[in-house]
Amino acid sequence: MSRDLPVLSDLVTRVSDIYAQRNDIARDDDWYLLKLQEELGELTAEYLKLSGRGRLKGATPADLRLAMADEAADVLAMLLLFARNNRIDLDAALARKWFQHLPQQA
Repeated sequence: MSRDLPVLSDLVTRVSDIYAQRNDIARDDDWYLLKLQEELGELTAEYLKLSGRGRLKGATPADLRLAMADEAADVLAMLLLFARNNRIDLDAALARKWFQHLPQQA
């Protein structure tokens, strides 16, 4: 399933709006960055478990890979929310910062 960043951002925002409403969460500017940091910490914890440096708590390698993938999705979703909240055009930033190093197509 291929989607571009603005479409993903719209979908993630819809889910976040539902989550915030259901859980009475006030999302101010700090919330977006702090939540991104929280999710990165959770991704790190799953990575450490998978790499043998964290407590497994009975999880199988398949469970750990799935949990790590889910946490990576959370990090991406929160990054998209952070960028939207801060009016960052990730497509333009990627083109400027990363894709300029690719060979030019003739």
